[in-house]
Amino acid sequence: MVMEARQGAGDEGEFSSDEFARRAEQFRRELLAHCYRMLGSADEAEDLVQETFLRAWRSYGTFQGRSSLRVWLYRIATNACLTALEHRGRRALPSGLGGPSGDPDAPPSPAGPDVAWVQPIADALLTPESEDPATIVTARESLRLALIASLQYLPPRQRAVLILREVLGFPATEVATLLDTTPAAVKSALQRARARLDQAAPVREQLSKPTEPRARALLDDYIAGFENADTAALERALRTDAAIELVGTRTWFAGRATCLRFLTQVIGRPGDWRMIPVSANGQPAVGAYHRDGDGIHRAFGLGVLTVTDAGIARVIVFGGGPDLVARFGLPPVHQGAGAPSFPRTT
Repeated sequence: MVMEARQGAGDEGEFSSDEFARRAEQFRRELLAHCYRMLGSADEAEDLVQETFLRAWRSYGTFQGRSSLRVWLYRIATNACLTALEHRGRRALPSGLGGPSGDPDAPPSPAGPDVAWVQPIADALLTPESEDPATIVTARESLRLALIASLQYLPPRQRAVLILREVLGFPATEVATLLDTTPAAVKSALQRARARLDQAAPVREQLSKPTEPRARALLDDYIAGFENADTAALERALRTDAAIELVGTRTWFAGRATCLRFLTQVIGRPGDWRMIPVSANGQPAVGAYHRDGDGIHRAFGLGVLTVTDAGIARVIVFGGGPDLVARFGLPPVHQGAGAPSFPRTT
């Protein structure tokens, strides 16, 4: 905790630390979600939330309640994000770097070191503690990978305005105060942000949300396809216009036939893969483990699925190994033969 940095400040400092922690901690999850939407990086978002709490704690003695503590924390967090974004390009997914590959037999196209990637984030870190199902669903919808990638096309201040106004619902006057500008400038920035998004991503993801049993069946087919080297199960799971993206490369595939040709090369023999269901960005996901030459299933990475009633529309593959799966509470090695039950994502 940031409070530990100022231990020994005396009784008055300790009281202020306790009061600050008691009042501010309830906002940690939503501030993390806010920073993640701004940055597209789970790692950077966590760092910026820590920085926000440290800045706020240092200034807490001067906080006079002219706004709510929540608004004050959002002001600090937003400005910390804007500073972090000053000298950084946008994060991307492979589909944002060019058209799909037509040759699933070719090796993935490498990306240069200058490409920064959108990162997935675990639902468990962000899901609001509210028991209102509608609030939880709204929060998850605003964290979908497609939206996070789209937000990256916006200049930082337009991005901040769009998130504060349309995701978080702050009034224009409050956003103006947060960003040290005018309500008229906020309205203008919001209009430009909407227009830029329409230009950069003219085709928005159209989702027909499946029932939970349908979503479970699709995920079961996807997992069975890998674990049993069963291409028929994968064909049942994928939508006809399905896409697969390989983060860390420029390669992605469009269309079920092309995706299946690629997957046929990947799935290997029955038992080569093990999968554990998790939730990421408000979407079903799987931690993937591949069998090495010594017979041990070691963490490969994460697949985040866009699931619709007609099938799996998109699979975004992150090959981050044990470090990535650990962020989702998963072990570096798959020990058991079975997988946990399907996690609730709605």
